[in-house]
Amino acid sequence: MEQAEKPLLLVVGSNSANYRSYVLEAISSRYRIWLLHSAEPLWEGPYLDGFTVVDCLDTEKLVDAAQLVSREREVCGVFSYDERFVLGAAHVGAALGLATSGPAAVARCRDKSETRAALRRAGLFQPLSRAVASLAEATEFAATIGYPVILKPRSLAGSVGVRRANSPTELAAGYEIAAGVQLDGFPERSGAQVLVEQFIEGPEIAVDSVLHDGGCQPIVVAHKVLGTHPPFEFDEHGHDVRADDPLLTDPALRDVLARAHAAIGFRCGVTHTEFKLSPGGPCLIEINARMGGDLIPYLGYLASGYDESLAAADVAAGRRPEPVRRTRCRAAAVRFAIPPHDLEVTAARVRTDRIAPPIHSVALAVHPGRVLRLPPRSFARLGSVVAVADTIEQARTAVADPGRFFEVSGRPPAE
Repeated sequence: MEQAEKPLLLVVGSNSANYRSYVLEAISSRYRIWLLHSAEPLWEGPYLDGFTVVDCLDTEKLVDAAQLVSREREVCGVFSYDERFVLGAAHVGAALGLATSGPAAVARCRDKSETRAALRRAGLFQPLSRAVASLAEATEFAATIGYPVILKPRSLAGSVGVRRANSPTELAAGYEIAAGVQLDGFPERSGAQVLVEQFIEGPEIAVDSVLHDGGCQPIVVAHKVLGTHPPFEFDEHGHDVRADDPLLTDPALRDVLARAHAAIGFRCGVTHTEFKLSPGGPCLIEINARMGGDLIPYLGYLASGYDESLAAADVAAGRRPEPVRRTRCRAAAVRFAIPPHDLEVTAARVRTDRIAPPIHSVALAVHPGRVLRLPPRSFARLGSVVAVADTIEQARTAVADPGRFFEVSGRPPAE
């Protein structure tokens, strides 16, 4: 298709090329892209038809900017892969009359307490949970449901501020972290902004799904690799993906996915849904109104050949996504290299001499001057290592000890 014949898609917001360049590369093959972003494009430039610099966190300004583009050009849809901007993108879609899930459904995903309420009304299996505004309320609810409990911010992302408490003493420390943590690009929090939740045993997975006219199709299942002790027990150190994962066709999981999206009113778009595989069945942890992060959609593409980025763009444009057909049956894994302590980077490079199949790619995520702080204050990564192999065991072995692919030096950062 000639460039001029491609439909024009609005993309709201952007972030690191290391983790998202594959999205724009894929969708630019089928759509012209107009980026609405807070700064002029850098790495995004080659994929764009045009851009508007606008504060994407100011909904009124964002909608005005999108309407200006739509008055001068025919816009087929709006899309965002960044958690900070999915609600703003939904407001743009509503203002332009585009085929997206409305702001109310997206807001239910952003607010974990509202998600819990909708799932509770639908009778779905999830942790017991309560939003609290004080340590006293947290202590009272924890005593009611029993330890251990999970404390988490009500409306942040990336597992930042999430803590497990095995006792009242640990609860007090965890509450202080969950209540005090803040991420750039997320609104200031007040009131009952900490969730206290029942701890559920079992491994964690994430399921990316595409929805069109209410139909829910799982695309990729990622098995999370988490830290093994505080403060890293909720830090995602990697993901494992198989094209032939039996969970993709598991009737119980597919039923929960369909009912959960119906409960929150999400009918069109892509989502990233997290579960614990508990002894009692899949326990729903949260639903995010966006593609998965941490290269999960890209791992799915490498393993199966099905491109989630194109499916996301198609539903944003009001098109029925292509059926999920897998053109290859492989396994892919990613691991993130974590520094041993807080660090201000002075030098960094990739050890290219150590890259050989089944290693697919190694990406450096830092540069001189970059300050990395370990959890609970933030998440710190030196870079990512991806492997693609015939079996998940082969891929896992290849990405073990990801730090060996990087040479990074630095000094303790100033407080």
